[in-house]
Amino acid sequence: MAGDPVAAAGPGPLRLLVLQPTPYCNLDCDYCYLTTRDDRSRLSLEILDAALARVLESPYLDGPFTLLWHAGEPLTVPPAFYDAATDRINAALVRHGLPPGTVRQSLQTNGITIDGAWCDSFARNGIHVGVSLDGPAFLHDAHRRTRTGKPSHAAALRGIRWLQQRQIPFNVISVLTADALDHADALFDFFAEHGITEVGFNMEETEGGNSTSSLDRPELEVRYRVFLQRFWQRTMAAPGLVRLREFEGIASLACSDHRLERTDMNHPFVIVNVDAQGNVSSFDPELLGVELERFGRFAFGNVLTDSLEQIAASERFLQVQHEMAAGVASCRTGCAYFGLCGGGAGSNKVFEHGRFDGSETQACRYRIQLVADVVLAGLEQQLGLAA
Repeated sequence: MAGDPVAAAGPGPLRLLVLQPTPYCNLDCDYCYLTTRDDRSRLSLEILDAALARVLESPYLDGPFTLLWHAGEPLTVPPAFYDAATDRINAALVRHGLPPGTVRQSLQTNGITIDGAWCDSFARNGIHVGVSLDGPAFLHDAHRRTRTGKPSHAAALRGIRWLQQRQIPFNVISVLTADALDHADALFDFFAEHGITEVGFNMEETEGGNSTSSLDRPELEVRYRVFLQRFWQRTMAAPGLVRLREFEGIASLACSDHRLERTDMNHPFVIVNVDAQGNVSSFDPELLGVELERFGRFAFGNVLTDSLEQIAASERFLQVQHEMAAGVASCRTGCAYFGLCGGGAGSNKVFEHGRFDGSETQACRYRIQLVADVVLAGLEQQLGLAA
């Protein structure tokens, strides 16, 4: 790997620890990438202790990081689990001589079971909440249904109202499918009407258990560009009413001298992912536990038996790291958008191309290129630079 600038930079620093409290989910979304969402196993406190120890003792720790409860539906595990987990986190920080603010907890949920008791749990454990909600009911319920086929929108919206009433900080992530692309106004109006100010768009992707995406047709990129242009117009007409993560990210990079050399999802041990059995992966959380044709199950060790340093030195991990770095290098030399994305996500490359060393993906065209085109054109127009 001599001469490989990404590999030469070394692993870390660790910024995100993704822990899977359970693989199980109480919804059956038709675009879900998780292949184990029927599995009701739970993360034991023993494995939690081991995961914390591996991270806190590792040389990749360099300041505060976020612990994200994810990769299943975290709220199918009771509030008492998070109380116990917070106690374990605090005890681990004391043992390692680290200040309380070293670990910030976050959680990604479908929101359908949020009530007063859950809000109390979020507040006392200092957990920031992300809610998956695909906008108005006609879009959301087309894809996000319960295991018995019932719609979930009303329950998710009820959960958001609980968060708002209790003043629990939250953001919303919406998955955009092909049928959302004609409804920019409906989405904006929905978020504005319900006081949802922090929004991120995740494109429906071909990954894991979702073997095809409704966005796979190239002609849809034109519709998506029109969708983004309209959403940009609405956000500019009412600044601060709805802040879109994608617009904010591109605009902040465009208005600064900073350019990405890599992303957290293609550099080793910036993200550490641990499933409910203690298996460890790095890079994209979406790769946790996935079966890949060339690499098998995407896990490199287990927190009960392996340190992060041992995993980083393993032949299998180095093979993935090297291939991931080659993909970043290819993007750096061949893509005009590299400074805005840092080489993209390995999961998109491997699911679309079968390898980590590919370059452009459909996901990066939707996530970065089309967004950047719309944002930069909009900024130029605001500054009076447009032709």
